[in-house]
Amino acid sequence: MPADRRRFLVDTFGATVLASLPASLFADQGAPPTTPNWDSGQVRHILPTVSDSEMLIKASFAMPQKAAPSLRIGTATVRGLMNDTQGEFWQFHAADLQPGRGYDLRLVASNGQPLCDRWNLSTFPPRDSRPERFRVLFFTCAGGHDALTYLPAAVRSRLLRRALTFTPDAVVANGDHVYWDLLSPGGGARLGASEAAKRIAGSFSRSALVFGTSNETVLKRAAVPQIVPVYGTDFRSTPVFFLQDDHDYFENDEATDEIVTFPPSAFMLQLARSTQRMFYPEFLQDATRPAGLPWSSSGDRDSGLSESFGTIRFGRLAEIVLYDVRRTLTLAGLSGVFIDREAERWVLERTSATDTTHLVHAPSSPPGWSAGKWGEWYPDILGSDGQLTTKVKKPYWQPGWLAQHDRLMTALAARRDRIPLVVSGDLHAIGAGKMLRCGAESLAGNPVTTLLSGPIGTGRTGWPSARRGIGATAPAHIDLQEEIAPIEQHGFTMADFHPDRIDLRFFKWNVDEDSVDAIDSLEPFHLTTLRVPA
Repeated sequence: MPADRRRFLVDTFGATVLASLPASLFADQGAPPTTPNWDSGQVRHILPTVSDSEMLIKASFAMPQKAAPSLRIGTATVRGLMNDTQGEFWQFHAADLQPGRGYDLRLVASNGQPLCDRWNLSTFPPRDSRPERFRVLFFTCAGGHDALTYLPAAVRSRLLRRALTFTPDAVVANGDHVYWDLLSPGGGARLGASEAAKRIAGSFSRSALVFGTSNETVLKRAAVPQIVPVYGTDFRSTPVFFLQDDHDYFENDEATDEIVTFPPSAFMLQLARSTQRMFYPEFLQDATRPAGLPWSSSGDRDSGLSESFGTIRFGRLAEIVLYDVRRTLTLAGLSGVFIDREAERWVLERTSATDTTHLVHAPSSPPGWSAGKWGEWYPDILGSDGQLTTKVKKPYWQPGWLAQHDRLMTALAARRDRIPLVVSGDLHAIGAGKMLRCGAESLAGNPVTTLLSGPIGTGRTGWPSARRGIGATAPAHIDLQEEIAPIEQHGFTMADFHPDRIDLRFFKWNVDEDSVDAIDSLEPFHLTTLRVPA
């Protein structure tokens, strides 16, 4: 179905009616949204990231490029590196750039012909500069195939376009960019292993490689409609930071006597790494982040790139550390961890460092709340009365995960000169609270503010309360003072970092009550300011 026809359906009927339409109507979803007054030409999607001295841009093209295209940055030229075997997906990595400078960019084919309009992208300020403001857009759970009951990609794109009107300096997309579970009992049967999914994409061969086999085709059919029509080229001038969570490994975090989905199997790793390689940029190198952390400086990636542990550094004003809690998870009881010990050491070192005004944690699993799932920081489980309890042992849950949580949260609170802040996703909600106690440790003197950033793509049956009978709830291990009790609606969070404060704006859109047109004038429903301690 043509893209303009899909947009007409969304605008005319709204998401509620769309949810009742047959899945076959959306089977060809994958076309990017058009960008007014900018010609995307042959380019289907552009997702860039930057540091103060580098740029990494991922792009895909409507027609395979048989010879390498190039990115022209001012008078310099960067030759593209192919990220698939067909020439549809490419990356462009530029180094030795000047900090705090806007660059004129052009994508050209091997014959020198333009592949799209030119555009501008700026590097971040110098590490030792003192900017007055840094605006960051946070969201989560933007994945999902239209044919599998997720919020239509055209509506997701519209939500993100509204967010971009507030001109963020950076974007954190925290996990679950793809929903295509294969083996997990809860997700496989309704997602990647369903008959509908097999009709759309086919089936993976788990003993084969991804690239250069039929698996590459299956992966593209499954993932392109979940990413390309959501982002298109809208983010070409806004640096993005994509953090992976459980569904990005093509499974839900589940543990039974039949299957424990994490740590990820070799095939899960292949799929997660292949999706990242094609669609969204890895994290650029950082002088304060060890080059040898797990899944950093891998031989099949450009030098210095990290796949699971990232940094957003905006002068001396703010630093955000991003960490994937799935890839290095261990099942080692009291010594078990979500993030590798060396990565934890790096996070703690950055937390104690004094070279930035603000230091924010952005893990892919949220401290502060639980839905009783297996792969959470907390031991709470859903009891027979429909409430969370710790009186029943959560099968296969590891107490070392909670111990690591406590080390991270107490380290944040220990910095009395800073605002302890954690922004995460995963739980399909918008929420805000202050952690006053962490186990036996009181944090009341400098409570940790924790946020659920807001989901973009959740379908009607994807809310925790719909699937599990309970929404995001404070676990027994902590005392949480909720400023925004978790709201199961689509939305996002905007954070403005200033030298003396952090201003937070929370946005929500109700798919059951609000029109799609209302997205275009969406305003924050809640504002709060966090002050730097005197």
